[in-house]
Amino acid sequence: MKPLSATEAAQAIEEGTLTSEKLIQSCLDRIAERDGTVKAWVHLDPSLALKQARAADAAQGGVLRGIPIGVKDIIDTHDMPTGHNSAIFEGKVPFGDAACVALCRTANAVIMGKTVTTEFANRHPGPTTNPHNAAHTPGGSSSGSAAAVADGHVPLAFGTQTGGSVIRPAAYCGVIGYKPTFGDFSRVGIKMQCHSVDTLGLMARTLDDIALFRGAVLALPPVPVARDIAAPRIGFLRTPIWDEAEDDTKALLEKTAVNLSTAGATVFDIVFGNAFSDILDDHGAITGWESLRNYADERLRNPDKVSAELTAIMKRSEAITFERYVGAQRKTVAFKAHVDSLFDKVDVLLCPSAPGEAPKGQEFTGDPRFNSIWTLAGTPCVTLPAGTGDMNMPLGIQLVGLRHDDDKLLSTAAWVAAQL
Repeated sequence: MKPLSATEAAQAIEEGTLTSEKLIQSCLDRIAERDGTVKAWVHLDPSLALKQARAADAAQGGVLRGIPIGVKDIIDTHDMPTGHNSAIFEGKVPFGDAACVALCRTANAVIMGKTVTTEFANRHPGPTTNPHNAAHTPGGSSSGSAAAVADGHVPLAFGTQTGGSVIRPAAYCGVIGYKPTFGDFSRVGIKMQCHSVDTLGLMARTLDDIALFRGAVLALPPVPVARDIAAPRIGFLRTPIWDEAEDDTKALLEKTAVNLSTAGATVFDIVFGNAFSDILDDHGAITGWESLRNYADERLRNPDKVSAELTAIMKRSEAITFERYVGAQRKTVAFKAHVDSLFDKVDVLLCPSAPGEAPKGQEFTGDPRFNSIWTLAGTPCVTLPAGTGDMNMPLGIQLVGLRHDDDKLLSTAAWVAAQL
């Protein structure tokens, strides 16, 4: 049976045809059936999940009404370990919840468990496999969250994005990923990698669920996705690294642009100004400088427990000068203004979610650079499932909106999704 969306489950609970306890038990059954292969969860306590569900049923109400959420294991939970996929933090329980978790508890959600992350949300992978084919990566760093949502373990899950760690794994696993405008979601209680760009994101199987989830995290009434909007103006922006996209991704984006135009959208070709053709180098300078310093304690007290991948990244980051970092920050201010100006002509930008399908194997979690551009820009982004590629693995398209115009982005995404 097709798993319920969060919106469907919340309505059924409100109508009295479903309880949170029954919903949680069905999710636990699905996890028991599948997680031996998918390996999405690093911590799961069924008795605690059911205890929360019974409490949610007794409390009634709330935006999330007993809906289960997967929490990426760099996000603090007061009643579960937060291990960061690191031997340094293995089994350690934080003193409190991250703000996003506490807000979801306030909305009467069930915190199902902790999903697998790469080490400190960086490059060293965890054991999670792609639910569509276990021989492929689910992407990173929010690997467990994307796989858990895609495989029907939970309808909602948190991810985080410094480069491409929400949009890319969501695309690889064939679900909807949403990165909000930078700063809209609190990052209190989330392990910091790079303070200038780290962004909390959401994963779900429907846009309505993203809107519901977003409302809970903002502690505001959810804004419904509007499906009666006029045909939008869409800017087709291939980005400066278009040539690095795989052929099936290029074909998908070109076909999508034609189909949207046929459906009534006005589609423009958009390019960045020449001054920003190398903006990805600036993203690298900022993230390298900041992560080297934000991991100071781990490097000082537990260097033997840091992976070879992260150690190598930190070593390369030592070459980034403060002057280079400041220059990149100044250029980013101009870049954000430039990106904002693009929306004088368009409602959303259309671009790749990833270079292509999820790579084979588990060691390489995929190239994040088609996402890093927008993480640096601070823009809201959403990836929509859009068929499969040459290896019969999911492909996605990425839509980018104007900063602080997230509701419009989600509604425009619904218009686009209806044409796919």
